[in-house]
Amino acid sequence: MISRIQYVIYIAIAFFTLYSCKSGSEKQPGSQSNSQNYVSKVWQSDRGDGTFTNPVLYADYSDPDVIRVKDNFYMTASSFNCVPGLPILHSKDLVNWEIINYALEKQIPEAIFNIPQHSKGVWAPAIRFHKGEFYIYWGDPDFGVYMIKTKNIYGKWSKPILVLEGKGIIDPCPLWDGENTYLVHAWAGSRAGINSVLTINKMNAEGTKVLDEGQNVFDGHDNHHTMEGPKLYKKDGYYYIFAPAGGVETGWQVVMRSKNIYGPYEDKIVLEQGSTAINGPHQGAWVTTPDNASWFIHFQDQGVYGRVLHLQPMEWKEAWPMIGKDYDGNGVGEPILSGIKPVTRNNLPIVHPVESDEFDNGKSGLQWQWYANSSIKWSAQIPGTDYLRLFTLSQKGEPNLWNVPNLLLQKLPAPDFTATTKVKLTSEWQTSGKKAGLLLMGKSYAYAAIAYHDGKYWVQQISCTNANEGTVEKIIEEKPLSSNEIQLRMRITAPDAVCQFSYSENGTDFTEIGEKAKAEKDLWISAKIGIFAISQPNVKMGGYADFDWFRITK
Repeated sequence: MISRIQYVIYIAIAFFTLYSCKSGSEKQPGSQSNSQNYVSKVWQSDRGDGTFTNPVLYADYSDPDVIRVKDNFYMTASSFNCVPGLPILHSKDLVNWEIINYALEKQIPEAIFNIPQHSKGVWAPAIRFHKGEFYIYWGDPDFGVYMIKTKNIYGKWSKPILVLEGKGIIDPCPLWDGENTYLVHAWAGSRAGINSVLTINKMNAEGTKVLDEGQNVFDGHDNHHTMEGPKLYKKDGYYYIFAPAGGVETGWQVVMRSKNIYGPYEDKIVLEQGSTAINGPHQGAWVTTPDNASWFIHFQDQGVYGRVLHLQPMEWKEAWPMIGKDYDGNGVGEPILSGIKPVTRNNLPIVHPVESDEFDNGKSGLQWQWYANSSIKWSAQIPGTDYLRLFTLSQKGEPNLWNVPNLLLQKLPAPDFTATTKVKLTSEWQTSGKKAGLLLMGKSYAYAAIAYHDGKYWVQQISCTNANEGTVEKIIEEKPLSSNEIQLRMRITAPDAVCQFSYSENGTDFTEIGEKAKAEKDLWISAKIGIFAISQPNVKMGGYADFDWFRITK
């Protein structure tokens, strides 16, 4: 028998072993990677005192649309070629958001979107709640307007229905108005040959089919060039169309109103950059709180970081909205940098979209998207495992990663941050040409990877300039490793998202490798960070990479 003192010592040792993290290399107990109360270590808008700072999300949630159902707010945004598409975010106060689902499991036509279709896919969606069901409409510039719906926003959504077929028909938004149902949309000049025009169609009561050719209701060519992204509302007898103009980097927000759905519409600029540093400000959504206060959420183009989200107070004056604050007295609002939260109940937690991931149960978290429609062949995802296994699939003759679909990526979460992952590469049959890595992806990209060739495992830093033009990757630096397990790290610093890679074999001491890389955005989306496993073409199959975890820190 052991003594009481020995028993206490044993318990203390066990407790210490369970709850300590050795050199940052072990699983973190109580990890928030897949929880609903994730708190970011790199960006937080909520000040904790009833106020907030813009941006509320420093991440690429382009073309946001928001609704309120009772005391819950739901948001979706453009996802372009990334899959799953149409992220669904939830908030109780319009400041603290969490990812809860995706509405689009795969993009259609599937055969086309099984390989990356940069800048294509899901453009500018609108989310609505009607007769107990959630609806999302979006425009695919090459195919037309799609709609999906569900009764359970946390559950599975219906298969997409093509509501309006045609090229260049984008940015749709429905309105159920008594016995009538309408759809407003814009036009993409690259496909349709026209732009800056808004069109309204009539739909059937179910919102599944457009019934007519439509009526053009507003022409922005004279005063509001590049008008797009319309959102259609009705208030106090007026039909309102909220739409941005002037382009995403230098534009402004316009509101139009009419007593008749087909016009004529009066127009007024309601939000502009003015004296602030918030360029754009562009495309968003009007939403009310439970106490009937109005707010406007919109994006600001931040280049390589993407289109980050801002929240503005909104008041109604003489049947026109005033968004932000009129600093210079010209009757047009400008974006605020901070303010009182829309909802200030004391029991609301500070939360944030998930960034880090422990890959519990062999699965990746909701923050991740593939570069194209996913395949079950890319990852094992075996229940009961505590790592994510990616198979080293062939590049199939691609000169670089631009057209490789099995890249698992997420948005840049802040101006400055560090991303670290632990990965173990296994090259079956000791076949050269296998690698797995930590990636900073864009039109030009860079990564650090563990690779196998010539009978050894190596750490590499790779870069590829103008990948979209078919250029070949370049090895910047390569060093031999003592094992097939490594930690890879990238440090991103503002204002240009400059990246420095490093690595560690013991989990404590990190050594810089290669040269600094400047992040570059993709087409219509921000640069992205993530992980991958790949095999060179024409080498023997067999190989996989086990990613133990992925962590975002300061």
